[in-house]
Amino acid sequence: MKPITLYAWPTPNAHKISIYLEEAAIPYEVVPVDITAGDQFKPDFLAMNPNHRMPVIVDHEGDGAPITVFESGAILWYLAEKTGSFWPKTPRERALTHEWLLWQMSAIGPMFGQLGHFKVYAKEQIPYAIERYSNEVRRLVGVLDKRLGQSEFMAGEYGLADMATFPWVRGLSRFGFERKEWAAVDRWLTAIESRPAVERGLDLLKDKTKRGPMTEEERANLFGNKQFEKR
Repeated sequence: MKPITLYAWPTPNAHKISIYLEEAAIPYEVVPVDITAGDQFKPDFLAMNPNHRMPVIVDHEGDGAPITVFESGAILWYLAEKTGSFWPKTPRERALTHEWLLWQMSAIGPMFGQLGHFKVYAKEQIPYAIERYSNEVRRLVGVLDKRLGQSEFMAGEYGLADMATFPWVRGLSRFGFERKEWAAVDRWLTAIESRPAVERGLDLLKDKTKRGPMTEEERANLFGNKQFEKR
């Protein structure tokens, strides 16, 4: 198999893909997309994802011609279906995997992201927004804890839903939560953290991780008017 090209930056959404590629032992090369510098708005990148978000992959084998896929959930689904690695075998198993994978995409990612914005990145601390998203994150982690009290992993066996959810939930302490408050989630996090492929996946562009205060240019590229320009 030709190496997959992964366009990424060290964020939870990109870590989903690097973890999967490591777990499935799929060869890949990484092209950094510095979202703080505005790389996501460059024409070459917009040609791959008009929504100017990473990650994006290019499967150079594709169906005889290269296939480009954006959206992290779609990427996981595409790679698993193509390679068979971590692809559920029965309709029942696939339904369970898909519902928990899409739960992550529709709930965990957006709500954790909003809490991170208002609690960590926003210039103005808005108590209502912080309370609203803190409560929603707490509720969602409770849903996950209940599920993991019934099953070792989200869809039975370790798989796509776990790889998609783990990179977000591992950051609970960043928002002032103590993961031991949820015993099943704590057990699940510990189990996934111990996997060598996960450790390698989390090393994705580790040296690029942003430290220190954000510049006005970086803020504009991530949250400001740059997001809303017509392209």
